[in-house]
Amino acid sequence: MSGDTRNELREAVLESLRMVIDPELGENLVDLGLIYRVDVDDRGAARIEMSTTTKGCPAAAYLKDAVHSAVWIVSGIEQVDVLLTYDPPWSPEMISGAIGHKFGAGSGGIRR
Repeated sequence: MSGDTRNELREAVLESLRMVIDPELGENLVDLGLIYRVDVDDRGAARIEMSTTTKGCPAAAYLKDAVHSAVWIVSGIEQVDVLLTYDPPWSPEMISGAIGHKFGAGSGGIRR
């Protein structure tokens, strides 16, 4: 798989992840800054690092499963690994500028 193809797959994964909505905040996880990292390797294996707004979030398992499903439906993805992390802890400053105005914060977004 070429680097261009991996990048296209990564972008397709990010777009699919925008379907996953945080039930409390009503926005997608990508723009909320809850998706910390998306990697796709040469074999089509995707590794996603994500967080929740708070440690112990009651929706954590639901969100992790939703992220797995959203990545799995992307054509070309052969394996999905979702890691839930709180390092660093999420903060409102991680909200993307696209929706930050709704919450009075943010210019972050996914780290590249």
